[in-house]
Amino acid sequence: MGRFKSKDPYASLREREFKPYVIMRFALVFAWTMQFIVIEWEVYHLTKDPLSLGIIGLMEIIPALSIALFAGHIIDKSEKRKLLMICVFAFSSLSLALVYLTSSYALESFNEQFILYGIYGCVFIGGIVRSFISPTIFALLSLIVPKKLYGNATTWSSSAWQMGSVLGPATAGLAIHQFGVSWSLAIVLFMTLVGLTMLLQISPKPIMNKETSEPIFTSLKKGILFVYRTKELFGAILLDMVAVLFGGAMALLPIYATDILDVGSIGFGVLRAAPAIGSFLTILIMAYIPITRNAGKKLLYAIFGFGLSIILFGWSEWFWLSVFALFMSGVLDGISVVIRSTILQLFTPDEMRGRVASVNSMFVGSSNELGAFESGVTAKLFGPVKAVIGGGILTLLIVLGMGAKLPRLRELHFPEEEE
Repeated sequence: MGRFKSKDPYASLREREFKPYVIMRFALVFAWTMQFIVIEWEVYHLTKDPLSLGIIGLMEIIPALSIALFAGHIIDKSEKRKLLMICVFAFSSLSLALVYLTSSYALESFNEQFILYGIYGCVFIGGIVRSFISPTIFALLSLIVPKKLYGNATTWSSSAWQMGSVLGPATAGLAIHQFGVSWSLAIVLFMTLVGLTMLLQISPKPIMNKETSEPIFTSLKKGILFVYRTKELFGAILLDMVAVLFGGAMALLPIYATDILDVGSIGFGVLRAAPAIGSFLTILIMAYIPITRNAGKKLLYAIFGFGLSIILFGWSEWFWLSVFALFMSGVLDGISVVIRSTILQLFTPDEMRGRVASVNSMFVGSSNELGAFESGVTAKLFGPVKAVIGGGILTLLIVLGMGAKLPRLRELHFPEEEE
């Protein structure tokens, strides 16, 4: 992965505010991924329709695509810590609403259609909140650690994200089995409050973009053009979007767990956690062996391997082979996560971090939900197995094409860390 070992793999963790930042990110990712899994399980339980899983993704992608760029403009002109506190409080409020909607009291008082639409409504509002949360967290990182530590900080931040992605889904499966849906969502609410507590330990930060006379659409145009003209950024964002959009099989896991592999809620949690475990372990190793040389080629290789792993998962009818395939998809995704995140940090100027992160969120973060919708529709039309395998094949073809068309990304190297 690299020709040298980092002098101090814990350098960024020695920064006073970075530790609460990492814990905050872990708590929020844990809460978000666990909530999404519990909602998927409950909605499929209510409807038994794969299209309903796609609608969950659609409910998040509509607001995410609609306001992502405006969110970036607001983030660049706002104090990041205060804005993030507002977003986390809104997230907590939505979690509380979902606890109520799935409680025994609500189930006895309202019909299933009302509860289903209520869940969809919470997911829709959550999409608005998430349009602000991810770019604000990205922008806040650069104000907490010095630039020379961006690579190291990105690795640990990504590790926290992946650990949350591991424990959130795994906890969701176990909690649904042991406590039921409503109490599982109560755990989500608790974790959002942990994130809010950690955020209080970070001091307010200066506003890097203080241009107040610039028209909003001029500001948005600058952000989009900057990403498009910076081919390293453009290529990394486009590759990630393609991998998640066509290569993702996560939205169909409830179907695989119940109808194909027949492993129930616990097996569902294991399947959902497998890719995150692989990704987390890889990212943790990369804190000690960072990628510098041939970073662009390694990104392309990793996403190509990710597509192969998804094809294997779609074909498998054996539970542990399916777990292995998802684990390997996570290992390869872990490599690409660190490379993509480092590209975003290194190539984005401070005054444009909100807009660039929002463009990334719009095309990459939203592709999770659009991918869920795409998976739900194709599974409805062709069946889940053909949907997953077909998506993996498309990922392979697009990666090959982009590798040929984007030489600046293909030949990208990262600077080595200072001794």
